[in-house]
Amino acid sequence: MTNPGARAGIGLRERVYLELREQIMTGQVDPHARLVEGRLCESLGVSRTPLREALVRLHSDGIVIRRDDGYYPMFPDLDSIRDLYELRITLELRGIARHIENPDLELDRALLESVRRRWLDLKATPPEPSPDIVQLDQQYHLDLSTATGNPALARALANVNSQIRLVRMYDYQTPERVDATVTEHLAIVEQILDGELTGALASLRAHVGESLEVVEQRAVQAVTAHALHGRR
Repeated sequence: MTNPGARAGIGLRERVYLELREQIMTGQVDPHARLVEGRLCESLGVSRTPLREALVRLHSDGIVIRRDDGYYPMFPDLDSIRDLYELRITLELRGIARHIENPDLELDRALLESVRRRWLDLKATPPEPSPDIVQLDQQYHLDLSTATGNPALARALANVNSQIRLVRMYDYQTPERVDATVTEHLAIVEQILDGELTGALASLRAHVGESLEVVEQRAVQAVTAHALHGRR
C-alpha cells in the first residue's frame, strides 16, 4: 500500500484520507464495526472536519458504505466480483471483436495514439505502487473501448468499472505488477494500431484475466477472517 514516508509533503486532508483508506484495505479495521468518528479522530490525531471529508471521499470510492447510524467498511463479495469481471471481459473484447468481424469499421486512431504516448511516458517514469493507479488503468481500458466506436459498450464498461473499483485497488501493490501492467497496456494498444487485432484480442483477454487472479489473491489475504467469501 501507500508508503507513509511519502506523505510528509501532503496536506492534512489527504493524509487522513490515505491513512484511513490503508487501514480499511489492509484489514486493520473490523468490517462489521461502525467507523466511530471520535475513536478515529483520536487514533489519527485529527479533528472531525478532515475525518468527515475523508469518509465522504471513501464513500465515493466505494470503500465505505453509509447506513442510518454511520459509516461501515465495504468488503466486496468475491462471487459478485467474478460475475462482474466476466461481464467486463465480454464488454472489452467485444470492442475489438466487432472490428475483426467488420473490417469496414474505423478505429479512432488519434485517441489510440494518445493512449500510446501516455503509457510510453509511464514506461519511462513508472508510478509508485498505489491503489490510485486503478484510475489510470480504468481510463486506459475506457479509452480503448471508446476508440472502437460503440458508445454503448464504453458506457457499460464504465458502469462495471465503478462496481469493481474497490477490489481492483488491490492490484497495484508491487513495482513488478505496475511494470507488467504498463508493458501489457503498451503491447495491446500497439497491436491494435498495427492492425494485429486477433493478437490484440488474445492479449487483452489474458491481461484482464490475470488482473482478476491478482486482485482475488490479494483481497483475500487483506481480509483474512473478515467478510470476503466466495466459491472456492
